[in-house]
Parts: sequence; structure tokens; C-alpha cells
Amino acid sequence: VQLQASGGGLVQAGGSLRLSCANSGRSFRYAMGWFRQAPGKEREFVAAITWSGGNTNYADSVKGRFTISRDNAKNTVYLQMNSLKPEDTAVYYCAADRDWGSADRTSTSTYDYWGQGTLVTVSS
Repeated sequence: VQLQASGGGLVQAGGSLRLSCANSGRSFRYAMGWFRQAPGKEREFVAAITWSGGNTNYADSVKGRFTISRDNAKNTVYLQMNSLKPEDTAVYYCAADRDWGSADRTSTSTYDYWGQGTLVTVSS
């Protein structure tokens, strides 16, 4: 599994960005998550999606603004971010979980593979 995150950039508050995470490996039968890490802070959960796409969950701080989705035919997971705020500024990471039955996909320790991160900067 090789995850490549992209789509970050500089955007004004209230704007939108869509992040992508492509898996160049052979299989994409994993649950996927997005995390972020702001300078001087710990990495935190943003959103997760099951392999089928049938279940998603979000951090309270992004509910109603961010949407996680996936296209298994393209081996890609997306994070649509709307109504961005300066506090959303961070490096965003995608991650893959091999265990379909994981109980807690908000924890970094649940995930087996990580992408390299893409920087999102939201100006006020």
C-alpha cells in the first residue's frame, strides 16, 4: 500500500478545497481515514470511511463542513472541505486500516499505512 495525498494549498477563510488520497498498491479494500496535525499539536482525527463507503464518521469540529468519500474503482479517497476556517490549517494525512472490524477509527494507532501529508493553509 502506498498512499499519496494531494490537493492542499492556500485558501481564504470560507473557501473550499478537495483533498485526494490515491493508493498505488494492488488492493484498496481498506477502511480509510483523514487526520491532521497543526504546528505544535498532536495529530488529530478528522474523518473516516469504511471500505464500502457505507459508513462515515467525523470529528465534531468538521461535521457539516467536511465530507469524506471514496471511489474504489480509482483507488482514491477524498475529503471535501467547505467553509474553511483558519483553525483548519494543518498538514492533512490519509491513512488505511486493514482491519474491517476496527472499533475505533478515530485513533491513529488503528491505522496501518500512512500517506506523506498535504499542507492546508487557511488565511483569515
